[in-house]
Amino acid sequence: MSAEPGGVTAVAHANIALVKYWGKRDSTLMLPATSSVSLTLDAFRTTTHVELLDAPAGRDEVVLDGEPLAGTALTKVLAFLHLVRSQEPRTATAQAARVTSTNEVPTGAGLASSASAFAALAGAAATAYGLDLGRRDLSRLARRGSGSASRSVYGGFVVWHAGDLTDPARGDLTSYAEPLPTAPELDVAMAVAVLDAGPKKIGSREAMAATVATSPYFPAWTEHTEADAAEAADAIAAGDLPRLGEIAEASAMRMHATMLAARPAVRYLAASSLAVLDAVADLRAAGVGAWATMDAGPNVKVLCEGADLDVVAAGLRGIVLPGGGAPHVLLARPGPGLRIEASAALPAGVLASGAAEEPA
Repeated sequence: MSAEPGGVTAVAHANIALVKYWGKRDSTLMLPATSSVSLTLDAFRTTTHVELLDAPAGRDEVVLDGEPLAGTALTKVLAFLHLVRSQEPRTATAQAARVTSTNEVPTGAGLASSASAFAALAGAAATAYGLDLGRRDLSRLARRGSGSASRSVYGGFVVWHAGDLTDPARGDLTSYAEPLPTAPELDVAMAVAVLDAGPKKIGSREAMAATVATSPYFPAWTEHTEADAAEAADAIAAGDLPRLGEIAEASAMRMHATMLAARPAVRYLAASSLAVLDAVADLRAAGVGAWATMDAGPNVKVLCEGADLDVVAAGLRGIVLPGGGAPHVLLARPGPGLRIEASAALPAGVLASGAAEEPA
């Protein structure tokens, strides 16, 4: 089986939600229950290359970090490639694709690996198949692979709109991400305390569905989250980091409280997580602006001013975790949006409209 010459390479970075996305209202279209706000980081990225094969659709090949992909992860990628090919009649019976991806984000550990992975796949696959998609539609497409991937199409601070809540078709059209107006003086960074980089015992999709179905706190969660997203956007535009940090920390704690109220409880918090949360509170008490956030995993991310990043990192590295040892601390700053590079072998006009532009 021989590949056509060239192909498309896309690079996308992980994002960390400051106002959380947790809960879908439509699992097929991947429509969220609420809007969310995130920060795309420079430290964690996925690089994906897509080339078309001399074979019919359905004979796709997928390699991640040098190994053939298998199981549920492969099923998701193959379904996404089918979705891309179905976007236009002329691609419905198109060639198969070979996908080669390198992930610099620990997979399945609550560090948004699916966000960068599906944003990169959306950009590379859409471009390889000649779809004429602007940034907004690339965000909508990435959303179908992983909800949070919609936000990784853009750099910096991003809002993902819940969209129309009454009609799924309208919701599909109106649920997308876009960059948020950001005060130029807002200089932020993030320290990530990695406590467990291994796969989670319960995946995010399963945990999310269980929370939606069984947690009595979920209705209150959605009400507060929509309000938090609007307030966070205001704080970002105003350059008010303390206000943004307070919203982010409250959103994370509410999300985990909502999960703990599910039946059975969904528990990602670990003893080591609590030790880091206590250390962040101690940093604030000492006058350092630092606010914690957590996703579906035990790892803790700490939002702070760029000038305080080294101080925050030192504080986290000084923690003695239960059972001994200290967190592995990674440092990040705001990162760029999706970047797409088409090879010279691709026909003119194949590059997706707006796909290679810098985010607004």
